[in-house]
This record gives sequence, C-alpha cells and structure tokens, in this order.
Amino acid sequence: MNEGEMLFIKVPASTANLGPGFDSIGLALNLYLTLEVVRSDCWEVIPLTDELKEFPQDERNFIVKTAIEVAESFQTILSPCEIKVASNIPLARGLGSSASAIVAGIELADQVGDLRLTKQEKFEIASKMEGHPDNVGASLFGGLVIGCQLGEEVDAETIHSIDLEVLAVIPEEELLTKSSRGVLPSTLSFGEAVSAGAISNLLVAALLSGNLELAGKMMKKDKYHQPYRKELVPHLQILEEQAYELGAYGVALSGAGPTVLCFVRPGEMNALIEGLTPLLPEMCFLPLEIDKEGSLCTGAIVTDA
Repeated sequence: MNEGEMLFIKVPASTANLGPGFDSIGLALNLYLTLEVVRSDCWEVIPLTDELKEFPQDERNFIVKTAIEVAESFQTILSPCEIKVASNIPLARGLGSSASAIVAGIELADQVGDLRLTKQEKFEIASKMEGHPDNVGASLFGGLVIGCQLGEEVDAETIHSIDLEVLAVIPEEELLTKSSRGVLPSTLSFGEAVSAGAISNLLVAALLSGNLELAGKMMKKDKYHQPYRKELVPHLQILEEQAYELGAYGVALSGAGPTVLCFVRPGEMNALIEGLTPLLPEMCFLPLEIDKEGSLCTGAIVTDA
C-alpha cells in the first residue's frame, strides 16, 4: 500500500416505518457513521467519539466482525486494517445505528476484499443480516426507500425527489429493539391487516404526491406497531396531541423508538422547537434533513500484489 493511502466510508443514519410502513419504509437522515481505514498488521478500531469507546477495539468489533463474515461468504480473507470510527448517530434510539454499522461492515469488506459488489448485492446481504430492508436500504441508497423482503428475495424502490424537514425528539433513555418488538401482537385479523395495509399504501401515495397533511394523517392511523409501543414511549402520545397544534403535519415513532420524529414545513422548525421545549424539557430536539446519497466510499485500499 502506498504511504498515506486511506479509504473513507460514510454511512447515513435512518428512520424506519414512518408510522404504518412497518419493516418496509425507510428514510435516510443526515447523521453519519464514518470510517477512516488504512492497512495494518492487526485489526485495530480507534473510536473518535465517546459513545463508541464501550465497544471492542479489535476484530471483535461489530463492524469488523460483519466485514469478516461477509468476506468469508465470498471465500475471501481480509487483510487487517486500522480503522478510525466516528459517529453522531445516537445509539439504541431508533435512528438506525445498528443498520449503519452493518452497511459500514459490508462496504469495508467490499473495498478491502475487492469483492466488487453491486448496490443490490449489498442490499440483499444487509437485509438478511438486519432482518428487514427499511433501515439498511435507506443507509445504502439514501432518500426514501420502500422495500419488500420475502424469504431470500429482497426488492426496493428508492425515491430521491422528496424533500422533508424532520425534528427528532430524542430522550436520554435507550430502548432496545428486542424490548420494543416484545410488545407487538403475534397476529392481526384479516380485516385489521387489510385496513393497516390500506393506510400504509395511502401514506406512500401522499408522500409521492406531496400531500403532506394526508401523509401525516396516515402516520397517526398506523395499526401495526405505534398503538402497542406507546406504553414504552409515553412522549409519543404527547407529541401526537401537541405537535400538530404547533405546526407539524406528521408525527411518527422512529423505528422501534424511543425517538419520535415530527415532520414540519420549511421555515417552521424553530417555532415547533420553541413550542415543544416547555412540554418536554428533558428531551433533545435535533433538526434533520434527508440524506439523498446513501453510503459513500472514497479513496482506496490497494490489494496486495
């Protein structure tokens, strides 16, 4: 490898579901996990942000383990690297931190192992690892991603023409996806499933046509997960009752929570924050925008001759 050569990997955060798009709709957000990668004699992960210091800093690190696993599935052994990792994606808050790490690991395997994977191949691998296509699809492709995973087959449509401004309302407490999934029902009746599907279909149509009020209405009518998760995320009820009055057109639990997203029109963000702060003073209010690029890799790692 040439002196000073470095690979840079950048993966956006994501939100999933947007209400009724359960396990199928993802949206990329402008928070990022970044990796600076150079060749080394051994695997070493150097955390540049405090939250990441709790994780293993060798080949046991989740990103490295993911990369090694992916490479091995293609009969490739990765050369060790030193990786400087930074992230401003809050952990265990429903903003796709695990999905971004999976995508980063796949990108690392692809670049270091010279696998030459297509985006679709990366998407299929990531969806299988994550168990659903929404978060990983958004982190890979950017924009709004609508995905369907049936067995080994994964398909998605990506829309980059939508512009949304989002206020993330983030509590200090973590909420693990496993706990949040534990409150969901195991079945829905046929009638409930038809109704829930219709709401999800209309959400997508409203987003694509720019009918934001209708999109917000459908977010609130979700039947798949939000009614059951309100016991774990009590501020969702407060935001559904108050945010619309303060200028938001939509409110949705971000992924499994506990972050809640408020969707606002351009120019109305500050007024919404000012109105919500006295109601939820313990929360962090973070204005966000859509990332439309998805995961990016720049620079290069030269394979050994």
